[in-house]
Amino acid sequence: MASNSTIASGLPPLPTYEIREVDDIFPWISDFWLSCLLPHFAYWVVSLIFHFIDVFDLFPQYRLHTPEEITQRNLASRWQVARDVVIEQIIQIATTAFLSLTEDPQTTGMENYEVAVWATRIRLAQRALPGALGLVGLNAASIAKNMATSYPLLAGALAGGHYPFLTTQLDGVSGAQVPAFAEWELLVAKVIYWLIIPGFQMWVAMCFLDTWQYFMHKAMHLNKWMYTNWHARHHRLYVPYAYGALYNHPVEAFVMDTLGASLAYKASFMTPRQGMVFFTSSMMKTVDDHCGYALPWDPLQHITSNNAAYHDIHHQSWGIKTNFSQPFFTIWDRWLGTQWQGDVKLKYQQTREAAARKEKKKQDGTAVAAESAKTK
Repeated sequence: MASNSTIASGLPPLPTYEIREVDDIFPWISDFWLSCLLPHFAYWVVSLIFHFIDVFDLFPQYRLHTPEEITQRNLASRWQVARDVVIEQIIQIATTAFLSLTEDPQTTGMENYEVAVWATRIRLAQRALPGALGLVGLNAASIAKNMATSYPLLAGALAGGHYPFLTTQLDGVSGAQVPAFAEWELLVAKVIYWLIIPGFQMWVAMCFLDTWQYFMHKAMHLNKWMYTNWHARHHRLYVPYAYGALYNHPVEAFVMDTLGASLAYKASFMTPRQGMVFFTSSMMKTVDDHCGYALPWDPLQHITSNNAAYHDIHHQSWGIKTNFSQPFFTIWDRWLGTQWQGDVKLKYQQTREAAARKEKKKQDGTAVAAESAKTK
C-alpha cells in the first residue's frame, strides 16, 4: 500500500511485498549441497577436459611444456597430486558448509520493491537538473516547456522529474490515481539492481581475493620457514597441469585459498547464489591458470592478462620470484615490481631440450637393461 508521505511528495508509491525463502535451484539437490559441491564438480570437469587434451596430445602447438617435461621435471606423482587435491577439497567443502550455516536463508519477494526504490532515487536525482543547468546559464523550465509536446519524457526530466501525465491506479478498489514511474526510470533501476550492483560485488570479491592471495603468496616465498614447510609442495610441479591447481599443503590450502575466498565472499556482501557463481568461477579460473596450454579460443585466458602462460612463469626456477598475482588480475605485480620482464622463449627451449635429453637417456638405459636381461 502506498504511504501518505510518498504520495504527498509527488513520488510514485512503492509496491508492497511479501518475503519468502527462495526455492532450491534444482528439485533433486538442495542449494546447501549445491553450493558445497558445485565448485569442485566444475574443478574436475574442467580438469578432465584438459587431461583428455593432454593425454591424447590434441593441441601440441599450444603446449607450454612437452610431455617429457611432465615426466622428467615434476617431483610429485599424479597420485600424490590427486590425493592432496581431494584433501583440500574436503577442507573447502567443510568451510562452505560452515559459511552456509552461518548465513540467513536467501529470500525473495522484495525485488520489485528494491527496483522501485532505485527508481525513486533516480526521480529524486532529477530534481537537481534545473539547478545544474542554471549553473551553465540554461533555463531548464523554458527548455522543458518548449520540448513538452515533442519529447515529454525528456521535458519531464529537465523540469526536475516532473511527469504529471504519468499516473496509475493505486488499487483496483478505490480507483485513485497516483504518480507513476517513466519506463526509462524503471529500466535504469533494473539495470542498477540486476547488473551493476551484482557486478560491483563480484568485482569487489575478485579484488579482495587477488589482494589476499598476492600478499599471502609472496609472504610464503619470502619467509623461508613458510616456504619450506608449506608452499614448497605446490612448487614440486615445475610443469603445472590442470588438476594440480589445488595441489597444496593443507595449511596453505586453508589460509591462502579457502580463507581468502571466504573473506572475499563476506566482504562483498554477496547472496548465497552469487557466492556459488563466485566460488565456481574462481575455481575454474584457477584450474585454467594451471592447465599448461595457451589456447587462443579459451575465454578464461583472455579476460585478463593473468592466465596459464603468466602463472607458468612463476612455476619455473628462473621465474619463481615473479608473477605472484593470482587468480584474476596482475595489478599487484605491476604496482610492486614483481612482474616478469623480458622474453621467455629461450628459457623454455632450454628446459624442453634438457627434459628431452633426460628422457632419451632413460629410454636408452631401459633398452640396455632389457637387452641385458635377455642375454642372461
